[in-house]
Amino acid sequence: MLLPSFLLIVFGIVMFGSYLAVVHGVQQLAAEAARSSVAGLSESERSSLANAYVTGNVNSYPLITASRVTVNAATSPTDTNVFLVTVNYDASNMFIYSLPSFIPAPPPNIVRRAAIPRGGY
Repeated sequence: MLLPSFLLIVFGIVMFGSYLAVVHGVQQLAAEAARSSVAGLSESERSSLANAYVTGNVNSYPLITASRVTVNAATSPTDTNVFLVTVNYDASNMFIYSLPSFIPAPPPNIVRRAAIPRGGY
């Protein structure tokens, strides 16, 4: 009698845990891409470095599909001394979204940002 409830709880932990692992991976990609962009001397070079970092390292995250990742790296619209890297991931292909509709699901579009201040030049 307790086995179905226990299995349901374990299944839920695994499913939502995998989603949280993807969220963490996207955040790590954004943070590391922002850090790698520091080496650029111009806006386009910073953007190119951030994009290259994400493209080169996205495959090291096994739950993230590289073709569903997009990167936007540019100066922050609110502060010109801050470079902002935004990584978007479309997680709609994850198994969690094929579950019945009575189970609440997080949004399928994961957006994480990392900002790094300019300075020292």
